[in-house]
Amino acid sequence: MHTRRFPAATVVFFALSMAARAVAGGQTASEQVPRTAAPGEGPRSSPGEGPRSSPGEGPRSNDDATRLRVFLTDGTTLVSYGEPARVGDRIIFSMPTASTPNPPLHLVNLPADRVDWARTDRYAASARATHYLQTQAEMDYAALSASLTETLNRVALTDDPAGRLGIVQRARQVLSEWPLTHYNYRAAEVRQMIGVLDEAIADLRAASGSNRIELMVNTFPAPLENGEPLLPEPTLRETIEQMLTAARTVDNAAERTSLLGTALTALERDKETLPAEWAKATGTEVRGAIQLEQRIDRSYGTLTKSTMTLATRRARLADVRGLERLLARVVQRDQALGGRRPEAVTALVAAVQEKLDAARRLQLARDRWALRAPAIAKYRVAMKTPMTLLAQIKSPLESIKSLAGSSPASLASLQRASARILKLAAAITPPDELTAAHALLVSAVQLASNAAELRRDATAAGDIDRAWNASSAAAGALMLVAQARTDIQALLRPPQLR
Repeated sequence: MHTRRFPAATVVFFALSMAARAVAGGQTASEQVPRTAAPGEGPRSSPGEGPRSSPGEGPRSNDDATRLRVFLTDGTTLVSYGEPARVGDRIIFSMPTASTPNPPLHLVNLPADRVDWARTDRYAASARATHYLQTQAEMDYAALSASLTETLNRVALTDDPAGRLGIVQRARQVLSEWPLTHYNYRAAEVRQMIGVLDEAIADLRAASGSNRIELMVNTFPAPLENGEPLLPEPTLRETIEQMLTAARTVDNAAERTSLLGTALTALERDKETLPAEWAKATGTEVRGAIQLEQRIDRSYGTLTKSTMTLATRRARLADVRGLERLLARVVQRDQALGGRRPEAVTALVAAVQEKLDAARRLQLARDRWALRAPAIAKYRVAMKTPMTLLAQIKSPLESIKSLAGSSPASLASLQRASARILKLAAAITPPDELTAAHALLVSAVQLASNAAELRRDATAAGDIDRAWNASSAAAGALMLVAQARTDIQALLRPPQLR
């Protein structure tokens, strides 16, 4: 039986990989090992498999999230449960409100300029690395070792020298990238493995008859320098103090009140485990702060209500100067109240500004109406008779609409009135702003005349279908007459705020 011989370096590497695999978890060569996970990932399950748990274990909690710190510019810190999010000029994160595992969380939204980003980023890097090394690194290293063992098994089963060389070179590439993507974990062992692999590659290249020499440079990330030291988990007292710090830092009143209320709840819930004097003094302080926020809310609520009442009244009067004075008054009152509700004042100023814009548009419309007043007055006089006749055709049209009966005299009267209105309207040239309303009136009267004619034909033929057609025409005429009358009367008056 023919025995295949392999380079000595390959055998050494095989032994080294088996040793590394044993260190990583004591797995046997027959075990199925998931692929290497990225830093910070949890253990991977096989395809189609749910999260793994021990027998009798309940649902997996979320308490394995990395607890980071947000460093403020004043030197204080806030715990962030998981990664904070920077959105524009804001930072948003979840802050634990208890010192228990898997604690309740409160969403905090701060201005980004209140954060010391250099320290926050350094701490996050240190925390991620520590969290990975404590929870995932050993499993990933075990998976790497098993993967290398499988790779060398494939080398042993490959007859082609070039194929064996390619397999080992790919294994070396995986090893060279490992420290950079796994926080330098087991970098010394990985470096030794790479050295052995380099010897194996040289032997395999010689065995394949290749004289090519490649210079392979290994680069390993340097350990974190000047990293921010990790802080211990906050105690219950420190957690409450952090809520109060966050309440002083946020710039939204509702969020501030919510944080204060959460802190007060924690003080009352855990008063037996907190220092008595501190809990009592802090509780008094928090209650006072909540009452102050409520008084400020009432003051700004009163300011908003009174200001909007005046603004609406002055806008209807087109009192532009009065609204400008009202805007200045809002600013003065805000300053007197200490500028404690910028979001409320911003919304109030925007609402008053909207009223001011409406007043300016109304005043412009009134100025134009005054400029056009002679032409409008002339039209009003000319339309006096047509408008009077328009009122007279309403009753016969309603009779046609409801099929309540229309005498020949009633229909003749409707047609005569309609003809006279059309004749008078044709002789009137309306001002530009009344052209559309005037045309609508003419259309309404024409439809009224058609309704009378249709009703006459329906009566002569005794045809109920024609009578319903006349009813539809009368209903349309009534609707258009009402709209035309409303439009004309509105345009004959000075403009009003809608």
